[in-house]
Amino acid sequence: MTTAETIRAASQGAEVRAAAPSSAGASSVGLVAVILAATDGEPRALTVPVPGQAKGRETGLPSGPLVSEHPTLERGLRAWVERQTQARLGYVEQLYTFGDRDRKAAGPGSDAVHLLSVAYLALTREARATGETAPDLEPTWRNWYRFLPWEDFREGRPPALSEIEPRLAAWIAQGSDTKLRRQREDRVGLNFGGTWNEERVLERYELLFEAGLIPEARGQGGTADPADHAVTGQPMALDHRRVLATAIGRLRGKIKYRPVVFELMPPAFTLLQLQRTVEALSGIRLHKQNFRRLVAQQGLVEETDGITSGATGRPAKLVRFRREVLLERPAPGVRLTRSRRSV
Repeated sequence: MTTAETIRAASQGAEVRAAAPSSAGASSVGLVAVILAATDGEPRALTVPVPGQAKGRETGLPSGPLVSEHPTLERGLRAWVERQTQARLGYVEQLYTFGDRDRKAAGPGSDAVHLLSVAYLALTREARATGETAPDLEPTWRNWYRFLPWEDFREGRPPALSEIEPRLAAWIAQGSDTKLRRQREDRVGLNFGGTWNEERVLERYELLFEAGLIPEARGQGGTADPADHAVTGQPMALDHRRVLATAIGRLRGKIKYRPVVFELMPPAFTLLQLQRTVEALSGIRLHKQNFRRLVAQQGLVEETDGITSGATGRPAKLVRFRREVLLERPAPGVRLTRSRRSV
């Protein structure tokens, strides 16, 4: 099989079998990449078309086979992502292994094949995504809040929540007994009420899925209503939206204690660009003075000799990541201090 054919098969099947199983009950293994960037203050995820899915769910995450030529999973992931998209990944970490009982491998004769998918979180700077793919399989960068619109508090309370909350209230009321209704009420309160915890992205998605508010919960035979995308988000192929939610929650937590945000920044940038990037990832607005004070106190950046041109405002000093901080302390992250607008 040529590289192009392998990539096409990966896109169509979402996760390709590593080897053809010989008996019922066997498992196959594939790799899924959540490739994230932040461009002009907007969070971006690299997506690919996945033909053969239910209408409205043809968008998915890059995925490919586990093949024996690669000595490690990570090196295999880097190799086929670069072939597919021409994107050279920087920071990469293993995210999670998805292997729920009802996950099945795609393709003829695979109904009895249990599919395991090893997901990776990768950070890079956005570039035009091109590779050895057919034109209709061209990868595309998309704002990740189109898939999870209730997660973006940067402009205040997301309008989607005003639609979601009454639906969740109805789901609570449908509980068969008092104990179940109380359990549902507690879970909704923990994830959607009170103080918003931006890291609980996966928990919120899974709660909406269980409540039947996510189109993917209706099975692969159903179709997604485009009119509902503003509320419950654009669906994705298979369980790729769950994988995306897992990655975003992981990244939101990690930026607080590891300087991974700088993997998304150019070599030189302004403090405002850094703040806008952190806001894009976390989904909340930050207090400007407190943010700059924390960055300075932690010694995360150092000034360069450059300044911005000032074409769209006052010139600003350019700074860069100070890599020595990695040797100075074990947890050099960007702590978040909300502005009142995000409360």
